[in-house]
Amino acid sequence: MTATGPTDLIDIADSHDEDSAAEQLHRWGWTDGLPVVVPTPRRVEAFLAAATRDPGASLGPIAPRGAELTLRGLAANAVMAGCLPEYMPVLEAAVLAMRQPDFNLYGMQMTTHPCALMVVVQGPLAGELGIASGAGCMGAGFRANGTIGRAVRLVAMNIGGARPGEGEVAGDIDRATQGSPAKWSFCFAENRGDSPWPSYAAQLPWSDGWEPTDDLVTVAAVEGPHNINDHQSSRGENLLMTIAATMSVPGANTVYRGGDQFLALGPEHARVLADSGLSRRDVQEHLFENARVDATRVGGEKLEEASLWGGYRLRLDEWGHRVPIARAPEDIRIVVAGGTGKHSTWMPTFGATWSQTVRLPRTTGAEFTVAPLNETASWANDLESE
Repeated sequence: MTATGPTDLIDIADSHDEDSAAEQLHRWGWTDGLPVVVPTPRRVEAFLAAATRDPGASLGPIAPRGAELTLRGLAANAVMAGCLPEYMPVLEAAVLAMRQPDFNLYGMQMTTHPCALMVVVQGPLAGELGIASGAGCMGAGFRANGTIGRAVRLVAMNIGGARPGEGEVAGDIDRATQGSPAKWSFCFAENRGDSPWPSYAAQLPWSDGWEPTDDLVTVAAVEGPHNINDHQSSRGENLLMTIAATMSVPGANTVYRGGDQFLALGPEHARVLADSGLSRRDVQEHLFENARVDATRVGGEKLEEASLWGGYRLRLDEWGHRVPIARAPEDIRIVVAGGTGKHSTWMPTFGATWSQTVRLPRTTGAEFTVAPLNETASWANDLESE
């Protein structure tokens, strides 16, 4: 949003001249650079009717600018992104997730790290909405995936003010050095049908119970997918060597800051691990112990800086000068996604963040529920944004 723009996206929406209205949105900097659907009142009303909250509800301020996001504003951004009205409950949950304090939206929006908002949808609703979980689910070709991820990003830009730039123009506060294509849109669903393990949500410490029929949305501040290729390993121990080595990179923020990160196992890789008798927890523990960066691979100046950021200056001897990529096994979040082929992907975060999972209301009129974090997931209030 710029100083010359109106107070509401809908103020410029003229259904009689949508081409001009769309160009005006571009001039005001209210797009992500791609063509948008003009949020006419008729379109916005259809989205409000599909939401779980009252049309006049406030969803709270969006960092770092702190502008208030109304349900109407969310609907307008969803229209612009090309969403269908039935996606609204997923978007409501995603906004709630990224507004949780431990997500650190303020830092995520302003960091020089190229982190993007990743949305992972789990449960029966993913299939009902057509959110892809199989082959190519992190790429192009799926309306629900593309537009849901894009809508969340538009909220971050238009309401939170996180537009790329060096700060010469008011609102240019996304300081990512190079950015990432994932910043346009990053959304996929968990592939429950081809997973050999319980759902992703089963590993979270729910305080009031979790059911396989629950619909959930997880949001994380991640880098784009890093491919893990292993077509030959038929035993879990060999496959884990490949995965651990791929994740043991000195340049990852998680090595320095901790936080959580995501490993999206392709179904074939997940099956190799499960057939070798390994549970999700076994994989987490193995990677925690073996996906480590030898301190000799890091320059002295960088190692000193990193140890200060991560608070582990006095733990290098304890770790045998091998720095773990996570501070606890459960911080390596594992989800099964994708189709045929022996590939997986790793998505480190920008470190000073914890992903958040929100359960959609089980019945009409019920509330969204935020999953508790594991005991190791805690930050001081003075989070750094780098």
